[in-house]
Amino acid sequence: MVEDNKEPQLTGAQDEVPRDNARADFAENSPHADVPLGLHREDTIDQSSENEASGEPRVEDLLRKLAEAEKRVLMAEAEKDNFRKRVKQDYEIQLRYANLSMMQDLLPVRDNLERALSAAADSGESAGLREGVAMVAKLLADTLAKYHCVPIAALGEVFDPNYHEAIQQTPSQQYPAGSVALEVTTGYRLHERVVRPSQVIVSTGPAPEESN
Repeated sequence: MVEDNKEPQLTGAQDEVPRDNARADFAENSPHADVPLGLHREDTIDQSSENEASGEPRVEDLLRKLAEAEKRVLMAEAEKDNFRKRVKQDYEIQLRYANLSMMQDLLPVRDNLERALSAAADSGESAGLREGVAMVAKLLADTLAKYHCVPIAALGEVFDPNYHEAIQQTPSQQYPAGSVALEVTTGYRLHERVVRPSQVIVSTGPAPEESN
């Protein structure tokens, strides 16, 4: 009896087994393997996005952080504006009183001119000389006033330590106590700032009457 060495042919049912296994392997490795039946891929993406969003900042938190950032920006802008105003104000003050030291140096010149006028009047010097010195003194006074350096009112005024320097006290029938009875040296101010105070003698009021 002759043995048949041919391998048995697979039937149609056996042929379908590998194909089914390949289909199963493909289904497991497919990116859509976890998609339940009856759902589209877009639905699963939306659902997964919502699940992932649970671990991220919420919209309210993001809006709050945005509001805080805007507040910080506004505060920084306000601080910058205030700084700019302070710098401008400091510059204007420095410019306003830039001539202070020069005025302090010029005032002794004015004092000497006034003394020269008094000496010329007392010694009977010629009228031409007195007029010349007076013109120079007036020119200097006008120049000081042009730059807002003006005399401080003193005679008859209530003594003010901010503008007056008391060097002596004296009784006075004309001026009440606490007021300036005599101005020794004229004081000046540059705008609102004192260049030098007026040296004055302060009245103590009328002298007491001596009893007989």
